[in-house]
Amino acid sequence: MELAQLRYFVAVVEEGSFTRAGARLHVSQPGVSAQVRRLERELGQRLLDRSGRRVTPTETGEAVLSYARAALAAVEGVRRTAEEFSGLLRGRVALGLIPGAAGAVVDGFDVVGTLGDFHDEHPRVEIALSEDTSERMLAALLRGELDLAVIGLGGEPPPGISCQVVLDEPLVAVVRAGDPLVAESVNGGIPLAALRERALISLPRGTGLRGVLERACAEAGFAPRVEFEAAAPAVLVRLAARGLGVAVVPSGAESGAGSRDAGGLCALRITEPALNGRVAVAWRTGGPAGPAARGLLGRLRAEAPGRPAP
Repeated sequence: MELAQLRYFVAVVEEGSFTRAGARLHVSQPGVSAQVRRLERELGQRLLDRSGRRVTPTETGEAVLSYARAALAAVEGVRRTAEEFSGLLRGRVALGLIPGAAGAVVDGFDVVGTLGDFHDEHPRVEIALSEDTSERMLAALLRGELDLAVIGLGGEPPPGISCQVVLDEPLVAVVRAGDPLVAESVNGGIPLAALRERALISLPRGTGLRGVLERACAEAGFAPRVEFEAAAPAVLVRLAARGLGVAVVPSGAESGAGSRDAGGLCALRITEPALNGRVAVAWRTGGPAGPAARGLLGRLRAEAPGRPAP
């Protein structure tokens, strides 16, 4: 049994396709298929069901999968530990980001700046960035596919995940200056109930902010009428500027909307109850396995504005 065979098997399961697994591993599809068949012959069991449109693990394959992942993780741990003793950080860090996090500098928290400084100090470390919803990134952290993630935190993190809040901002309703909500507001705020019948513009399901909004509306006795979704808060604000609805975003998501009235837009605080959007750095409890990921985690936590690592 070879490690390459286990790596190909895990990739096919995760991608649901020999072709996509080959593209991910930079190996031809026939090569992936041949290696997996060799593994099946060696084990005397069929590991994959190839009869459907998506390749899925058989019952035996499901049982083998966790051991295959553990074996690959152990080998990676051996490599990273040896590199740690060389005195020079090397390796690869898989970092997930909520959309827009890389381009934003809010309250002094600058992901790109931190990554740039870290790379300058440790040029042998490869950093692989990806963007996704918070929900999917949390699952990827638990599976070991991500080392770290910058997520939107809608509640308590799931078991097995630790996090540190780096941004905590009130949510605001962004509307055109002539919207009736502006006239109804009191001291720049509106109750959540004022959004009951309004078309809303929000981040997609699976994001922390969307979870905060949906839970608050449910507690208030209504379901939010979300008619437009976009992955980046700045896009939500642009949709509101076109009069397509009320954008629910963190107060610092767009510089113009942060003031009472700027560029024809108003940002109204959501009150009764007040809602907050939180951004956090998340990792598997116990810390990432590799020294490079641990080093980057320490840097991100240390540079969180006004929030020293506990």
